Amino acid sequence: MKLGITDLRNQQQWQDKGYELPDFDIEKVRENTLKVPIWLHFGAGNIFRAFPAMLQQTLLNNGLSDKGIIVCESYDEEIIEKAYTPYDNLSLVVTLKADGSMDRKIVASIVHAMAAKDSMEELTKIFTSSTLQMVSFTITEKGYSLTDSNGNYFQSVLEDMHFFSQNPKTLMGMIAFLCYKRYLAGKHPIALVSMDNCSHNGSKLYSAIKTFADTWVENGQADQGFLDYISNPMLVSFPWTMIDKITPRPSEQVKAMLESDGFEGADIIKTAKNTYVSSFVNAEQTQYLVIENTFPNSKPPLEKAGVIFTDRQTVDKVEKMKVCTCLNPLHTILAVYGCLLGYTSISEEMKDKHLKTFIEKTGYEEGLPVVVDPGIIKPEDFIKEVIEERFPNPFVPDTPQRIACDTSQKIPVRFGETLKAYIATRKRDISKLKYIPLFFAGWLRYLMGVNDKGNFFTPSPDPMLEKLQGYIKDISLGDKGPFTDALKPILSDSNIFGVFDARLYS
Repeated sequence: MKLGITDLRNQQQWQDKGYELPDFDIEKVRENTLKVPIWLHFGAGNIFRAFPAMLQQTLLNNGLSDKGIIVCESYDEEIIEKAYTPYDNLSLVVTLKADGSMDRKIVASIVHAMAAKDSMEELTKIFTSSTLQMVSFTITEKGYSLTDSNGNYFQSVLEDMHFFSQNPKTLMGMIAFLCYKRYLAGKHPIALVSMDNCSHNGSKLYSAIKTFADTWVENGQADQGFLDYISNPMLVSFPWTMIDKITPRPSEQVKAMLESDGFEGADIIKTAKNTYVSSFVNAEQTQYLVIENTFPNSKPPLEKAGVIFTDRQTVDKVEKMKVCTCLNPLHTILAVYGCLLGYTSISEEMKDKHLKTFIEKTGYEEGLPVVVDPGIIKPEDFIKEVIEERFPNPFVPDTPQRIACDTSQKIPVRFGETLKAYIATRKRDISKLKYIPLFFAGWLRYLMGVNDKGNFFTPSPDPMLEKLQGYIKDISLGDKGPFTDALKPILSDSNIFGVFDARLYS
């Protein structure tokens, strides 16, 4: 059982093992798409293969579309070489269910995959096609940044801004240049859709593109009409979205199960840029994609594949519900306390009645009372699914050590927004909070790098780790006097907590 178009023709051997095959003419779909492209995606990683590509596969299987997706990778181009080209751009998506069962589906909705390097001519041809409806992104939040960790512009960004070459050195410069080419080709409408897990992602994408446009217009390299074009939502839209699907790196356990079926080519490869890829992707069953319904050139009927289209305000409410209350803060609690208690699996932590009670109390008693109901997903149902089904899933190989990365950057949103809500309403007293402060206490212990057995451990990467540890480096457990003085600059830092209130450390 090899993953390739020719090998799929022997359908019986796949079906006998429980693999679901594409229910459409793969070659015909590829021909249609390359002739009349409708969807271009940037970011060829695991989340794209497990989620957006699966959505389009559903439409193809049900006869709701006859075109697929073209994907381009700009950061880790080795992904194309190792996970796409050898398998005719096919993927095996393994859905890991909480009951221990797996769904295995061959995904053929990705019709063409390319590395951004040396592909400008091809990308320009696709991007300037009047039929192109949407360009989507899963490039992580860092992909939209135009500055380094010190707030300085990258040299390559400056070059892109000032030289306006046909060989951009940054992805945002490339997208801005391609938008300019589309503008020149006839001001064709298009939706640029960030599907990255960051707040107000559409605005981040727009801001990055506009930065280039402003510079080019100011320097006379582009006319004012280009700036007007990308700023007109009737022509170019930047929808906000909320995406939610846990997609860990390929699992050795899943690899062994596939090989026992007779599946070949399941080797897990680590690229030079530390991306883990394989011919297969494993992901949890639960998934949500909520998108602001602004598509000036129409769109694939993704609502028939489970996508929720709504207005910007509702997307914002759903995103805050997830990130500030119902999932992300609970994940962060398990991450920090998991490191302190020696756990290496989120699902194992959920067997600890104390940790489970901890996140239940945080979510239900302290978070939900200040959540704004988005109306399309009930917060109570969402959080129940997280605690009862998603976190306990033993087949989602997620570790507290991975989730604990960059915790100082996550706290302002994952906990700070709840603190702001308490401060904003006089009906709720912030001093009554118990479980959110208990997380802060655990995080401060975590910064000391001492686990519950008194042994030293190395905290996960965090841009503020060295600075924060500097405040507490001379403190020993139980030394209460100096401990209070050392914590004051941490607990009074509104950049960390999203808010300053003396009651947080009094």
